[in-house]
Amino acid sequence: MRIRNLIGKDVRHLRGIRRWAKAARRAPEMDLDELRETRALARKYLYSMNEVLAVADSRLALPLMGSNAFPKPHGTDWAWRPDLWRRPLPVPGRSAVESKSKLGAELTLFHDCARSELSLRQLRNHREADLAPYGLRMDVFAFDGSFLSLVLDLPHEAVDGLTKGHLLRMSTIVEMEKPLEIFARLNIKHGPNTEQIVRELPLHEDEIMVEFDLAYSNLNEKRIERAWVDIIFENPQMSQVVLRDLTFSRRPRAEF
Repeated sequence: MRIRNLIGKDVRHLRGIRRWAKAARRAPEMDLDELRETRALARKYLYSMNEVLAVADSRLALPLMGSNAFPKPHGTDWAWRPDLWRRPLPVPGRSAVESKSKLGAELTLFHDCARSELSLRQLRNHREADLAPYGLRMDVFAFDGSFLSLVLDLPHEAVDGLTKGHLLRMSTIVEMEKPLEIFARLNIKHGPNTEQIVRELPLHEDEIMVEFDLAYSNLNEKRIERAWVDIIFENPQMSQVVLRDLTFSRRPRAEF
């Protein structure tokens, strides 16, 4: 039945094309009344077709939903883009966000403000350069706290087989209203201890990327349980930050 319907649609489309091709050939010879009617009908069709083309061009130019495509270093054995940057969230935003509030299943906001004037919102990326389908916008107005961070839980695959011979890379695309300092802190829980490595994001470079080298850590490879990353914002009051993309990858160090 579906094949029959598709064939029927193709036949109708073909008939429509032939009809307008014939009208185009006859236009120089039509009497003025018929030509006027044909022009009016053609304008109606043209308006609808232009609407379809505009919407189609816009949607097809957007990054594909669910995309996990991004550049990865040679030798990568694990790579990941969090769901917030890949798929639409059931609740796309929050305002007056309290500490420990989640946006999606993987991201949690932490702060110590007495009164929250912060908002988080997932937004659709439209730029030609964007590989991620979605981004995250954070607006901060008055800020009376001493810290603000986004905490991202890494999936189990990030620590499955993780050793001190690995490099963990975090890459992002950041837009800011005003200059800020942003830090990334990798946390790996192993037994009763948590290993922490802090890096400042190089926001003035073309590629905003940091790497966590586990060779210099005190990581107990046999007791690794889980990992998460804190994205820490210094002096964020009266600012807007958009994380257009956020990706992670893991690879062995060359000497290992």
